[in-house]
Parts: sequence; structure tokens; C-alpha cells
Amino acid sequence: MALPLLKYAPTTQNSRVNPLRVGSDEDPKAVSMDKAMDREDQNFVIEAAYRQIFFHAFKVDRDRTLESQVRNGQITVRDFIRSLCLSDTFNRSFYTLNSNYRVARHLVEKLLGRPTHGKSEEIAWSAVLMTRGVRGMVDDILDSQEYLEAFGYDTVPYHRNRVVGSRDLGETPFNITSPRYDAYYRGILGFPQVVYTGGPAKSIPARSRQRRGGFPEDYLPWVRNLPAMRSQGGASGNTSMDYLSKVPYRSIGR
Repeated sequence: MALPLLKYAPTTQNSRVNPLRVGSDEDPKAVSMDKAMDREDQNFVIEAAYRQIFFHAFKVDRDRTLESQVRNGQITVRDFIRSLCLSDTFNRSFYTLNSNYRVARHLVEKLLGRPTHGKSEEIAWSAVLMTRGVRGMVDDILDSQEYLEAFGYDTVPYHRNRVVGSRDLGETPFNITSPRYDAYYRGILGFPQVVYTGGPAKSIPARSRQRRGGFPEDYLPWVRNLPAMRSQGGASGNTSMDYLSKVPYRSIGR
């Protein structure tokens, strides 16, 4: 039996009001198909949708049929976002590699553009995910009043509030707070790789110690073995030297 969405309370009252601040470069940029004037703008909207759900879409992850339908107006951007969340790429590369709590938190952040309201909202959405699957949760989020008021039908979801009024540093992006793979699968896949583990340092390979022609350091031992240049008359300078007597066949007064 499908469970209804459990009730949860916001962790702070700030989530109930719109942020009031002076506009800056940190403000979110809305990408909407309504503002797309040509094919280049339409491609920009499609790329923004791929980045929002997949963070990066390879060529094999793209669906040309859906892209064509969005350009021609046969489906809305909201339907395109729904298809990406229900695609085999999302199921294979994220849903099957994470727990229900992480998937619920990821979908809320990506589709509603805000972090979850504590653990209570994660539990509420994970219950929907457990009983109705990804399709049920995605449909509930995209059909919710919060999503329609924030993004409507033709705007790509985005991080709605990156700037926090009481702090100099804003909210951390979702792709950093919620990475694509859980810690268990990150260890299996071999990342992040540890650069220095505290063990013995690696030795320099033999090819780096080979002699190179024309390198000045190769001639340093030979220079050090040269006899010292010493003057016979002691350490006197050349200021007292009679240059005129040293030059033959030179007459004075001509």
C-alpha cells in the first residue's frame, strides 16, 4: 500500500520567506524555454537540464528524441526533467548505487532547488520512494505546488538561494554536498585517490638520472678539477702594469 507523504516541519523559519538582498553575481540565473529565441538558446536550455540532473551528460546519455520534442514544443521542460530522472542513466549510475535517503535528498535538491528540511523530510520522501519507487517520488515533486510556483513548466530547476544574508559565504553547491556516488561505491571505483598515504616516498626512476647532452650540470665536476688560476706576482691587480712597454713597435709622440 502506498503511504502518503509524512508531515515534516522546516528546520528554520527562513525557508518560509523569500530572501531580501541586493542583486549580485551570486544570484541564481533562470534558464527558461520561454526566453529561447533561436536554436542556440534552445540548446543552452537542454544543456542546463542535463547539468542539473546528471551534472555532466556524455554522448551515450543523451536522448535525441526528447531533445527534439522539447525544441518543437511537443513536451515541456518539466516533462523533459521527468524523463531524465526516470531514464536508465539515472537508474544505473545513481539510484542503484545509493541508499533511499541519499536518493531522496538528491531529488529534492535537484528538482526543488533547495536542501532538505533536516532528516524528517528525508524520511518522509524515502517512504514514498520505498512504496512507489522513483517514478512516484518524481511525479509528486514535479506536480507539487512548490515546484510549480518556483519553476513552472518551462524553467530548468536551479539552486534557488546561494547567498545567505547573515554569512559572507553562501550555501555549498549540491554537487559537492551530495556527490553522485556513496562512500562505499567511491571506494570500489577508486576515487578520490589518495596522493600521499604516509608511506615511503617513491624513488626517482633510472631514466631521470641519465646524462643529457649539453646540460651544464654534467660539466660541473670537470670545472671543479681545473687548476686554480694564480698570478706569479702575488695578488696584485693590473692597475700597476705598464701597458706601453708590453706593446711592441709603438712610438710615442707621433
